Amino acid sequence: MPRRKYAWATLSDEDLLKVRLKDLKVTVEGTWLENCVRTLYDELAEHEIRVRPHAWISSEWFSPENTPGIAIPFYLAHPRLMRLEKKMILDVEGGTWSECMSILRHEAGHVVTHAYQLYRRRRWQQLFGPSSRRYPRYYRPNPASRNHVQHLRLWYAQSHPDEDFAETFAVWLRPRSNWRSRYAGWPALKKLEYVDELMAEIAGLRPALTHREKVDPLGKLTQTLGEYYKKKRTLYVVDTPKTYDRDLRRLFSADPKHRRSEAASSFIRRNRATVRELVAKWTGEYQLTFDVVLDDMIQRCRELGLRAVGSERKLIMEFTVLLTAKTMHALFGPSRRRWIAL
Repeated sequence: MPRRKYAWATLSDEDLLKVRLKDLKVTVEGTWLENCVRTLYDELAEHEIRVRPHAWISSEWFSPENTPGIAIPFYLAHPRLMRLEKKMILDVEGGTWSECMSILRHEAGHVVTHAYQLYRRRRWQQLFGPSSRRYPRYYRPNPASRNHVQHLRLWYAQSHPDEDFAETFAVWLRPRSNWRSRYAGWPALKKLEYVDELMAEIAGLRPALTHREKVDPLGKLTQTLGEYYKKKRTLYVVDTPKTYDRDLRRLFSADPKHRRSEAASSFIRRNRATVRELVAKWTGEYQLTFDVVLDDMIQRCRELGLRAVGSERKLIMEFTVLLTAKTMHALFGPSRRRWIAL
C-alpha cells in the first residue's frame, strides 16, 4: 500500500468527511493499483494489443472518449479511504484484486474502442448497436437475457452499446475465462467471437488515439468527502413498498408465551451484516440497497412486538430468503420493473 504518509489518514471519520477531494493528493503510483495496471498491460500484450491505458485518480471509474486512459476512484489508493468507503457505502467497488482487475478490463474495452475507432465498423454496430446512441440516465435490464455477457453487477452490458462491447471485451480478455464453453448456446457468443476476430485483426497495429490527458483529475475536485458521499448514497436508496408485516409475522412470533425469547429486531440487527453480504453476493445488488430495507424491517418488528423463536440457523436461512424476495420484487416485479441509475 502507499509509501507516502498523509496527515488526513489519522483523522476521525467526522473530520475526514470535511476534507476536500483535491486535498487528498493520492496517486496510483506506489500503491497496489500500480500492480493492477501493470497486470492489465501484460494481458493486453498477450494478445499483441499495443494500446497501454494510462491511469489517474479521480472520483469514480471511467474512461473518456478523447484519451486512451482510465480514471480510478480515490478511495482505492489508501486503506484509510477504503475503510471510510466501506462505512459509508458498505461496499468498496474494486476493493479486491479480482474485482479491480474486472473493472480495469471493462474500462480497457472502452479504451480499445476509442483508440482504434472500432465503433465506426458496420459489424460492430450490428452486434452492439450505435455508439452514438445517447447515454440514458437510467436503464432497465432484463436479468434473464442471454443476449449480453454477465460481467459487472446489475447486468451493466444492457445499459448502452458501448458498455455492451466493454463488458464483452472484459470477458474475452480475462485469462482462463473459458468464454466459449461458458456462453455456448447464448446469442452473446456471437459478440465474443466477433471480439476475438477483431482483436486478432488489430493485433500489432498502432492505435489512432495516443495522446494522454487526465480528465477530472483528483487535484481539480473541490467537493468535500461529505458532499461526495451524500450524493453517492442517494444512488443506492430504493423506495420499496412497506408491505413486510404479513411475512414478518410468519417468520417471527407475536405470541405472549414467547416474550422471553430474543426480540426479532435484535435478531435482525445481530445478523444483518451476514445476511446483507450474502444477499448482495447472489443478487449483484449493492449492500446499501438492502440496508435500507433492513432498517424498515427492524422498525416493523419492534412495533409489532415480534420475537425470534426456534432454530437460529433456520431463521437466518428463511430471513435471507425473505429479504431477497421482498427486495427483488420491489426492484424487478411486474408492476415495478426497475430502472437503474447509470
